[in-house]
Amino acid sequence: MARDPFRAAAARVRHRLRPRPRPRTGRRVRGSGGALAVSPRPLARALGLVTVVFFGAWLGLLAVGSVRTTVGPMDTTMTLRPSLTGGTKINVSPLGALELDSHHAPVRLDVDVDRLDPVRSEALVQHPERLSGLEEEVTGDVSAGTRELALRSCVAVVSGATALGLAVYRRPRRALAAGGLALTLLAASGVSAYATWNPKSVLEPRFSGLLSSAPSVVGDARSIVTDFDVYQQELARLVTNVTKLYDAASTLPVYSPDPATLRVLHVSDIHLNPAAWHIIGSLVEQYDIDLIIDSGDTMDHGAAVENNFLDPISDLGAPYVWVRGNHDSATTQKYLRDAKRFKNVHVLDDGRAVNAGGLRVAGIGDPEFTPDRTGPEQAEDVERTAGLRLAAALREQRRAGTPVDIAVTHEPAAARETDGTVPLVLAGHVHHRQNEVMKLGTRLKAEGSTGGGGLRAVQNKKPEQVLASVLYLDRSTRRLQAWDEITLGGLGLTTAEVSRHLPEPNPALPSPLPTAPTTSR
Repeated sequence: MARDPFRAAAARVRHRLRPRPRPRTGRRVRGSGGALAVSPRPLARALGLVTVVFFGAWLGLLAVGSVRTTVGPMDTTMTLRPSLTGGTKINVSPLGALELDSHHAPVRLDVDVDRLDPVRSEALVQHPERLSGLEEEVTGDVSAGTRELALRSCVAVVSGATALGLAVYRRPRRALAAGGLALTLLAASGVSAYATWNPKSVLEPRFSGLLSSAPSVVGDARSIVTDFDVYQQELARLVTNVTKLYDAASTLPVYSPDPATLRVLHVSDIHLNPAAWHIIGSLVEQYDIDLIIDSGDTMDHGAAVENNFLDPISDLGAPYVWVRGNHDSATTQKYLRDAKRFKNVHVLDDGRAVNAGGLRVAGIGDPEFTPDRTGPEQAEDVERTAGLRLAAALREQRRAGTPVDIAVTHEPAAARETDGTVPLVLAGHVHHRQNEVMKLGTRLKAEGSTGGGGLRAVQNKKPEQVLASVLYLDRSTRRLQAWDEITLGGLGLTTAEVSRHLPEPNPALPSPLPTAPTTSR
């Protein structure tokens, strides 16, 4: 029987139009109602498992991942927290917090000081001989607390991830896989923390909270490194005074400065803010400052009617070295040069050098006064010329056997011209901090505004921060050992932060000469 050609053609068309099966991307499983479904792709499954592990581990740490432990006379709570940066944070309510860049791992150690036990504290005060063993006691308490915290955190992370995996997948095998992955991630975090552990982080802490407590806790950089036993004793003494601190909420006993350390307070750009004098006076007292260096723009318009604003300088209790900024006029400079009114003030200009506070300092005033500026190009050329004049004066001082320890200008553009002629040059003007070691070895440090931009800052949407720095210099070499950056909230704010920084060794500069005679030029 012959085939119908029309029926055959229709069959071929139907065959071509029939949908072809898609390639299988996963295991086919039978769902509800008997329908077949394709399981999620392997990558999506892996991401889902990782998400469950992270959330489960986090919930586990929140639930039971903390340890209440006694550290000396204090009751503390130690906790591990997920973190992108790692580190250690010690919270001392109501004083503030201390942060250490102790390690880099996805976990952070939080230590909360809950309270000071009055019985144990009183026993220490009444029996000072017990202080000799307090360091070992505190070390043992912290070690025991850390071990317990590590064990409890492992249990919390594995339990949390396993429980959440069982709730999401409803399969014991998947839940156990989540718990195993959590344990693996925690072990990897521990290895990362161990590999990146920075024992020197205690030398560069960052404090936030009440400013008055910071100088005592920070202490002296050189003493911490070379006389660690003495430093531990001071820490023990600090613990016994926490009761007074909580009662008075004012200040800790100031850490005794190393006799070989000079402390310099660098301020700049006060801009007629009267609150700056109270801040400077407090820092002078708290840090036992030997010398104050002001890199200019103390005034706003330089008019004679503003001169009375400078009168509190005479009561600050430390020598005050000053250079003219572009907001300070010749009238301002003449007023500060009145030796009868300001016995502690040294006005520097044209490369003049003085010995003050155990250091030899030279500087030059800003060659421009704000109303006279005609353009940025001309301003930069004028500043560079002033910097070259200062550099020539510094070289002359060295040839004369009286090398300068610190040079001071107002604008960083002028300060850059002194590279290679002095170990340290200070500046201001830019209202933010700058810190760099230039090509020939001179360190340039520009300070922000100690007046928070002045009273004009209230016109801004956000208050400008109040900035100052304490520089630690060796008394014999007059070289920079460390510095503390002090940052206060602007007008209307009450936040405070102190951070410690250590310089890297700088072999580019020649060895210092013997100390210059104590006469001014």
